Amino acid sequence: MSAISELSDYFIQEEGVPQGSVLSVTLFALKINDILKQLPPSVKGFLYVDDLYISCTGDNINFIERQLQLAVNKIQQWSTFNGFTFSTAKTSCIHFCRKRRLHPEPEILLGSQLITVVNEVKFLGITFDKKLTFRPHVIKLRKKLDKALNILKVLSNTSWGASRTSLLRVYRAAILSKMDYGCIIYGSARQSVLKILDPIHHSALRLCSGAFRTSPVESLYVECCEPPLDHRRKMLTLHFYYKILSLPEHPFFKYKQSQFILRLQKARPCVIPSFFTRASEFLNNLDLENLQVVPLLKYHLTPWNSHGLKFLNPFKTFDKANTAPIVYQQLFADHRDLYHNFIPVFTDGSRSSSSTSFACVFINSTLSFQLHSSCSIFTAEITAILHALYQISNSPPDNYIIYSDSFSALESMTSLHRFSHPLTFNILELHDRLACRGFSVLLCWVPSHVSISGNEHADKLAKSATDSINCPVPLSDIKQYVKIKLHSNWQSQWNLKEANKLHSIKHLITCWPSLPNRKLDTVLTRLRIGHTRFTHRHLLLGEPAPLCTACQCQMTVLHILIECQQFNNQRIRCFHSSCITLRDILHKDHHPQLFTFLRMIGFYSLI
Repeated sequence: MSAISELSDYFIQEEGVPQGSVLSVTLFALKINDILKQLPPSVKGFLYVDDLYISCTGDNINFIERQLQLAVNKIQQWSTFNGFTFSTAKTSCIHFCRKRRLHPEPEILLGSQLITVVNEVKFLGITFDKKLTFRPHVIKLRKKLDKALNILKVLSNTSWGASRTSLLRVYRAAILSKMDYGCIIYGSARQSVLKILDPIHHSALRLCSGAFRTSPVESLYVECCEPPLDHRRKMLTLHFYYKILSLPEHPFFKYKQSQFILRLQKARPCVIPSFFTRASEFLNNLDLENLQVVPLLKYHLTPWNSHGLKFLNPFKTFDKANTAPIVYQQLFADHRDLYHNFIPVFTDGSRSSSSTSFACVFINSTLSFQLHSSCSIFTAEITAILHALYQISNSPPDNYIIYSDSFSALESMTSLHRFSHPLTFNILELHDRLACRGFSVLLCWVPSHVSISGNEHADKLAKSATDSINCPVPLSDIKQYVKIKLHSNWQSQWNLKEANKLHSIKHLITCWPSLPNRKLDTVLTRLRIGHTRFTHRHLLLGEPAPLCTACQCQMTVLHILIECQQFNNQRIRCFHSSCITLRDILHKDHHPQLFTFLRMIGFYSLI
């Protein structure tokens, strides 16, 4: 071991930086960032670290070839001048075209060598084939996921394996994340191609839940509370779509209303649908076409000023659970005596299952509006404060104090690094403009439902608001709303599966807790789904279904647990009744004597 004072050998670094230097990535990114400026207007390019992609579209291959060759020549000149080199072996060209007749491939030179034209190319983990079917990408992804599925097979023994919660976490991290990556791109593939990934999803859910191999996939989805892959692709597509709408400087922002693309898709349905075409179809099906998103703009807040608004809290030393309302009323009265020269304004937000609204109460006027139902209660509280400031800005300069019972809304404006809601920046900017005009505006928290008159009035107005206001919705609220909409559709589809064995036990798609014992959890899962080794093994072996020797009918979970008369004594002994339903013993909180009953009738070891 060398001494601490010993240094490495000296050497001369003629160019670049030492390998492994912390500055390598930053300096490389700064140096190569200007390469896109060398491209002609007809050629588009995207750069991610050292992965460069350039493209040109058109209906004349000769024009495309000339434009790309010009772009390659300029890039080559720039790279030579700046000390970069491009490897011809790692450079490839792909011609995206759906023409079936023979047509020439482009010939583009990099230096003196011809760039190889390939049938498929991998860019940032997505394999693009020349017909944009994405079949090669899905097949490669399937092979990769088959290996990753072995992790679950090792951990999911039905007798001593990991719990379902742990297995689902492993599945989402190691397998589902790989299927999610790039699905907004390869999601345009045909359903026959996308279904190649479904067996991975189904096998993983069977391993995580311990369900028998013959279990219906709809039951697996509901039991694990994990939606189909098509459901996830729709959700992630719409999330990315609204993210584009929230960023006016996004490269694809201007394509969101491209009527040419929509007309082309309607005229030629066989054409691979673009991202916005698919998103438009999803929006139409979910009735989300008129939903507007709050743009995330660049805010010019002066860095030398402290923009975190400090709010007053005269009640901070009192615990609401142990404080009588009369105490809060007296404290508020003392507070108003101290700030008697400030005009009070009360704001409040309200949210129900069908609507979201807010209200502002001034001395001589009030206002209340309904927001889009996708808005959260937090958005309603922030919007109420913002509209109060708008109303104040239309008045002569004076001293104002805004009272709100939303501690989280006020706290979100206390420091710059915690600003996550886009409307918070609007409040800060408007507050700065009011301060420059001579206004003095303070914020103060008041406890709710303690009979403070202004707060109670604002609360009633917010709950009874009838007029609607067309305000954009924050991206975070839209994402949650999309999840709720898709989950509602999933629930509607599940409601139609009345013949499904699990449906009689689990009507609503919610996450039920799993048992800590893997064996018991597996048994309970198979009983709920209605497919066990004893009752459904014949489907795998090609044998006739087992029959009950006493009743001469087919053996099912329902018959064994509820109907078979030869087990009545055991039912009365364990369940204290011979008339009981599957829902009574297999619901979210299963009957405590269930496993005792299974052992008594000798069915436990056969499940």
